[in-house]
Amino acid sequence: MLKSDDVRENVKKYYGCRLESSCDLQTSATSCSLACSTLPRSLTEALSLIHPDVIKRFFGCGLPFPAKLEGCRVLDLGSGSGRDCFAFSKLVGPSGHVTGIDMTEQLITASRQFVEYHQKKFGYEEPNVSFVQGYMEKLCEAGIQRDSMDILISNCVICLCPDKRAVLQQAYDVLKDGGELYFSDMYASSVIPDHMKQDPVLWGEGMGGSLFWKDLISLAHSVGFSTPRLVSASHIEVHNIQLKEKAGDIKYASGTYRLFKLPQQPGRSGAAVIYKGTIPDFPDQLDFDSSHCFKKDVEVEVDAEMTAIIQVSRFSSDFTVRMLDEHKSDSEPTPQHCGGILAHDVTKINHHRCRAVFQKLYSVFIKWTLWTS
Repeated sequence: MLKSDDVRENVKKYYGCRLESSCDLQTSATSCSLACSTLPRSLTEALSLIHPDVIKRFFGCGLPFPAKLEGCRVLDLGSGSGRDCFAFSKLVGPSGHVTGIDMTEQLITASRQFVEYHQKKFGYEEPNVSFVQGYMEKLCEAGIQRDSMDILISNCVICLCPDKRAVLQQAYDVLKDGGELYFSDMYASSVIPDHMKQDPVLWGEGMGGSLFWKDLISLAHSVGFSTPRLVSASHIEVHNIQLKEKAGDIKYASGTYRLFKLPQQPGRSGAAVIYKGTIPDFPDQLDFDSSHCFKKDVEVEVDAEMTAIIQVSRFSSDFTVRMLDEHKSDSEPTPQHCGGILAHDVTKINHHRCRAVFQKLYSVFIKWTLWTS
């Protein structure tokens, strides 16, 4: 097994020196991030204003851009070229702030060169984005304060880190109560064998360090996060024949999830909630995740954990909440259709059964749809 320090050095060299542009990657991970056909107008506009040189060196595998960002404090774990940071700096507005952290000196230096460009492009009097060199497993050492961030994002970077639990623990610590980690990453169809983890190119491509999808739920719960909620996913193709041979039967997918930092003693009652249609870009319907679509003025029953998310997160003012008694909250919610997925496939979610339900959701959405061809 490669040691953590060796992995970091290999990844630094891979992204700092070896890769000149996203075209140099050996998988379709980057193209997956651009495949979404229905993007909010504000996001489309923000991305269109990013400097071409920043776009050129973007290596992400998703679009981790949640709704309702005005005035938020955002931290980008593994900010790379800074594409997502600059887009977020437009979306949070002049009253918000975005911090990007990356361990690769070349990428941090390159990102800082475009701060003034985007400040002027967005018409801000002062820059609202900054970049810090450091490790996402050691956020406190990099100067990121506990309980200081509203949102953390990450775009296909956690798979490059050997200690994923440390990343999630640090993410949890720096988030405010009610804050969320909204991230895209690469996932493997089975546990990565040790011989693949020793290959520096496989690590650089994210293939050697991808998490087995079943392990995400237990990892998230172990540090205190809510049940991971799948937003979107897409299959990743390995273009390089040699790398494909090394991977054998292992398949890869890009998945975007959202995890929330909830109170340690969340309520045990579900609720009937009504979306007010007050979030910009989503006046008629808010697609919260792959199993929750909230139409304006339509009452929907949700489980206890989703109730807690709505009540303590930045979305609290956008919903009317009518609490249900505990017995009622354990019953099956009304099936609702969202993005081709029936919500009755993920019914009866509660604090004690969320692991099994999440596995079913993921298997329905990923295994049946993506890993069979």
